[in-house]
Order: sequence, then C-alpha cells, then structure tokens
Amino acid sequence: MISKEIVQYIKQFIPERDKQIKEMERYAQEYDIPIMEVTGIEVMLHILKIAQPKRILEIGTAIGYSAIRMAKALPAAEIVTIERDKERYERALYYINQTGTSGQIRVIFGDALNVYSDVAKAAPFDVLFIDAAKGQYQRFFELYEPLLAENGLIITDNVLFKGLVATEEPIENKRMRQLAAKIRRYNEWLAGRKDYETIILPVGDGVAISRKRGERQ
Repeated sequence: MISKEIVQYIKQFIPERDKQIKEMERYAQEYDIPIMEVTGIEVMLHILKIAQPKRILEIGTAIGYSAIRMAKALPAAEIVTIERDKERYERALYYINQTGTSGQIRVIFGDALNVYSDVAKAAPFDVLFIDAAKGQYQRFFELYEPLLAENGLIITDNVLFKGLVATEEPIENKRMRQLAAKIRRYNEWLAGRKDYETIILPVGDGVAISRKRGERQ
C-alpha cells in the first residue's frame, strides 16, 4: 500500500469537493458507513471521464456517495445502483434529492443477488462498479457481467483490503482473515480470466479495473 505520507501529499492536489459531498463524507465517518476513499474515487472518476459511459450499474449504494460523485462527474450518464440496507437506502434517496441527481440515479432496494430481473431491464451497462459485500465479489461479477456492453469496464473497490491480501503475518481476527482470503482468491480469479484484462491500482483501498476484451478467448 502507498504510505500515509504519499497519500497526504496526493490529497493536496485533489479538487475541492462541494459542501454537500463533504457533508456526506462527515456523515459516513460519524456513523462508520463504508464509502470509497477520496484518492480511490478520484482515480475512478478520472477513468470514467475518459471512458464516458452512458449507463453504469453500481452494486452497493450505501448512502449514495459514489453514485452521486459519478452523476456529477458524468452529467449525461444514467446510474442504476443497488442497496439492501433499508436505512442506508433511505439516506441515499435523501442525499440524491439534496444534490439534484435524482434524474440520473435510480436506486433499487434489495439484495443484489435477488434483483437481477429488475436490473436487466436497464441493460446493457458500459460500467459495472462492485462495492458491496466483499465475500460475494465473484458472485456479483458472474451474475451481472452478462449485462455489460461490448468492451465494457468492471471496477471493483477494496481489492487490497487494507493491505491484508498481501500480508505474510497471521491475521488474528477470524472474520478479517476469511475476508482477506476471499478477496485474494477473487483477485487471482480476475487475473486468470482470458476474456478480461485486469489491473489493480494501489489507490484508496485498492481498485481493480477489468476491461472486457470484446471477444472471448
């Protein structure tokens, strides 16, 4: 992982976020709600600005932070996002209305593994962004990958999991140890797919960018 000193150095070059976005960041920190780290989301937004997707599918809305950031960065894009936690779903709707992005973002309430038929109505998607239950990453990928457009992108957050995927030291916490093992297997599985090109960027908590080749090999 990048050192804290380097992260702080990079942050000084990140554009100032508006008041509403900073309020969401404060809320997430206060209530311990996982949102994408600032350096990670800035890199992702930069990639999306280059790719200019028309439709994005996000698995894991939380309070709507990343969906709103994507909507603001890509005013012509439509975003479908899925959240299974009722309180977070309602908070996301509140922030989406507050930020004036309701015309771009549709939030589906439910477990991503159970709402495929509803999501499929909005397909194809140019980007699939996976940022939900870490132990289910491969299932999310396999379920929704068929809805991806030709040469689409799949972006996965938290693939370095606080550096635990690479540590050689024993992880005492059983849950963290199991999650680290699952994410490590997911990364290896991604790298082994011949129909995608994948690179892992050591920004935020680790961001994997997988590009669909266009033809299966």
